[in-house]
Amino acid sequence: MATSPQQQGGPANTGNATAAATDQGAPQRKKDRTHWLYIMVIVAVFAGAALGLIAPDAGIALEPLGKAFVALIKMIIAPVIFCTIVLGVGSVAKAATVGKVGGLALIYFLIMATFALVIGLVVGNFIHPGDGLHLQPYEAAAGGEEGGMIAFLMSLIPGDIPVLPTLVLALLVGFALQSMGKAGEPVLTGIKHIQAVVFKLMMMIMWAAPVGAFGAIAAVVGKTGWAAIGAMATLMGAFYLTCALFIVVVLGGLLKIVTGLNIFLLLKYLAREFLLIFSTSSSESALPRLIAKMEHAGVSRPVVGITVPTGYSFNLDGTAIYLTMASLFVSSAMGMPMSIPEQISLLVFMIIASKGAAGVTGAGLATLAAGLQSHRPELLDGMGVIVGIDKFMSECRALTNFTGNAVATLLIGKWTHEIDLDQARATLNGSSPFDELSLEPDAHGAPAPGAWDESDEPDEKKRVGVTA
Repeated sequence: MATSPQQQGGPANTGNATAAATDQGAPQRKKDRTHWLYIMVIVAVFAGAALGLIAPDAGIALEPLGKAFVALIKMIIAPVIFCTIVLGVGSVAKAATVGKVGGLALIYFLIMATFALVIGLVVGNFIHPGDGLHLQPYEAAAGGEEGGMIAFLMSLIPGDIPVLPTLVLALLVGFALQSMGKAGEPVLTGIKHIQAVVFKLMMMIMWAAPVGAFGAIAAVVGKTGWAAIGAMATLMGAFYLTCALFIVVVLGGLLKIVTGLNIFLLLKYLAREFLLIFSTSSSESALPRLIAKMEHAGVSRPVVGITVPTGYSFNLDGTAIYLTMASLFVSSAMGMPMSIPEQISLLVFMIIASKGAAGVTGAGLATLAAGLQSHRPELLDGMGVIVGIDKFMSECRALTNFTGNAVATLLIGKWTHEIDLDQARATLNGSSPFDELSLEPDAHGAPAPGAWDESDEPDEKKRVGVTA
């Protein structure tokens, strides 16, 4: 076995190797600064709530800040939906070509996503967390004369593109490119590059989230006082409880029935990954570790290599629950409840559009906005409140998504007879502990098998050592 530079020469050699890599112009990995965004949003939410309680009129006057941020989100909806759906159709086709594992995984993901969306609708209809807020659509002229400074600044933000026609066009383009075979691959590659630009723009918009959240929360608290804080706390509490029950009852029940494994032992086994996800608010950060741990738990490498990456795009249980509950929250807060047919139509839309909510900060908000715009455009003005509390729910979304993918890998391994259940039991009960050193790079600085070769953006990551 090759030894690492640290093992060969200690700290001195490590320093020389680093200096040599610098001299050779080795690219430096960018530092992840999104945790600062998370902190700023939290500070902005508390500051906005305090301002709304102390000086209601001043808080209401800041409503254009939240309105402008929502307008920026609306601007990016269509490009996000188009790129992700076109590429998503390609992913479905490619995953299906790997045979029973890929086809079974996709069927399972579709069923679970639908089930999670239904649970979100049921809970949202039961608790009605937004009742009593009576939010009103924002009128630009309300803060001054028509054509004033606010209206001028709002006019600088491009208008939105209709979502449903964009969705239909994206599906048609995706299937057309798949039917072209290799001739369509250059176009798919081009769309992938465009998607990288769109997601970069989305990230730029998300850096304005603290300002938007400050204005939106200040305005709604200024108008409704403690009622707004209570409604937001109710939504967050209901969401966390729903996700917890989904993990323990639904995922845990499936895991026990199919494999005989205990969900609580699995959660304990993945404790380090949960801590990593909680600190980053993204399940992407723990993906390499999930791949390694699922292989150690006895699932064959081909099953892990197909199921986990596909699940990260198509098995988003926590996001599905969030999208439906947040939609119902906004409709209740605006005093415009959705009818049952509208909710079913929204559910169908979310099943498709939620595939664009994977791995990129802000894509979940864009998907939520797309669903509202396609069914009830007048509800978009209520999204400002969701922007303020979205970060408080992002960790729970990520943890639920991650757990769902871990369970899916074990289930599909069992269904395809590609899992060593004795090894799985030994791993979960602690008699065969996971070797953390297996995740370290080799002597040449290459990533460990199953790791990510990371570049600047999540969508540009390439798998190393795993074929799917």
